[in-house]
Amino acid sequence: MDKKIMDTRNQPNPMKRRDFLQKTAVLAASAIFLPALGNRAYSATNAIKNKSAIPTVKLNNGLLMPVLGFGTYSLKGDICQRSVADAIAVGYRLFDTATRYGNEAFVGAGIKQSGIKRENLFITSKVWVDDSGYEKTKTAFETSLKKLGTDYLDLYLIHRPRGDFKGSWKMMEELHKAGKIKAIGISNFTPAQYKDLMSVATIKPAVNQIETHAFFHEMDSYNDLKKNGVQMEAWAPFAEGRNGLFTNETLAAIGRKHHKTTAQVSLRWHYQRGVVAIPRTVQKAHMMENLNIFDFKLTPAEMKAIAALDLNTSQFPEWT
Repeated sequence: MDKKIMDTRNQPNPMKRRDFLQKTAVLAASAIFLPALGNRAYSATNAIKNKSAIPTVKLNNGLLMPVLGFGTYSLKGDICQRSVADAIAVGYRLFDTATRYGNEAFVGAGIKQSGIKRENLFITSKVWVDDSGYEKTKTAFETSLKKLGTDYLDLYLIHRPRGDFKGSWKMMEELHKAGKIKAIGISNFTPAQYKDLMSVATIKPAVNQIETHAFFHEMDSYNDLKKNGVQMEAWAPFAEGRNGLFTNETLAAIGRKHHKTTAQVSLRWHYQRGVVAIPRTVQKAHMMENLNIFDFKLTPAEMKAIAALDLNTSQFPEWT
């Protein structure tokens, strides 16, 4: 996503989970139940028990993709490298980056630092608008490979439906057929834009990565992608804390019933909708917290309660 997307300075109540947890850290340390966190808070003991336990979804070309990954937007330098290495250590295998993020080299360094085998990872990057078109996309892709220190990508996306995205898609199809990309997809495409791309495509997109979270369910895209067999992936699965997501009472109440945090409830909601999510954090405790969503299930009534939170509008107006 574009760098300006995540700027919350002019947004109402843009509380981040980190800010909220810092303000409540004293209470958490005293083991007092926190309304928005649940009684397990965010301790390391709330981590996923089995590092191989992240489920996968089968894409329309047969490739298996983890349902939960690690986003790297805005992470740079040593912080990015350390965060990626930490994420791998606690169990993440799906990593999302992009040319636009300017951090592919740091993501690659984090992977190298971890010592993990390349074949055990699922790496996604994206071609930016400035590189749209047939020839520019090839150059951008090769640059991304070099920065990441890999000779192939698991998933390559068109970051935005701008410029000559049809030319980009033609090159991506060729790179896919050559074995340089295991799956190709799109990001921020509406159903109409997806239809426009399919007028020239010979390979169907495997993924569409879009904004979706508790306050924006994107039902038109959700239904269209399901109908067409394209996997929906959520950027900003926590809405970056906008509209008070981390202190939302509906999510908090559900969390208390399951002894889970609002973040875990949010991610479990994505999972039960069949949506891949890529939350981002630099805190190792949060990384582990985010992984611990596979030992409980939201009831139909709880899913309905979260459905009622849908405002049917983007929480990132600067992106639209």
